[in-house]
Amino acid sequence: MNNNVVSRLDSSGVSRAVGNYTHITKIEPNATLYTFSGQVGADLDGNFPEDFNQQVNNTFVNISNLLKSIDLTPDNVIKVNIWSTEKIDWDYFDKVYDGFFGKPFPSMTVAYIDALGLEEIKLEIEIWAAK
Repeated sequence: MNNNVVSRLDSSGVSRAVGNYTHITKIEPNATLYTFSGQVGADLDGNFPEDFNQQVNNTFVNISNLLKSIDLTPDNVIKVNIWSTEKIDWDYFDKVYDGFFGKPFPSMTVAYIDALGLEEIKLEIEIWAAK
């Protein structure tokens, strides 16, 4: 991670992370904080694939494009919130997630819920970033 504003810190005195995240993310003073609307698994034409893992892929393409549009990178991401209406295939998800963020990982929260904004949406990921 090469970022002068965001630090992902090791923590002691708390349980080991049960996934690919850090417990503490520090933002330096005078940083600009960015919040983003949740990104979903629609392709660039607005179509939702039926396959959950394809929605995972599309969601990360959408996040990548969003970050690039304002000259940010995954290193600027400080928090990831994940909502899913289906059980996540963690082996697959972690490959995509790890490839996108690399270590150390940003802070993360995951929740399984009954529904998202549209019936076709199976996954929504919200990020926060700083620069």
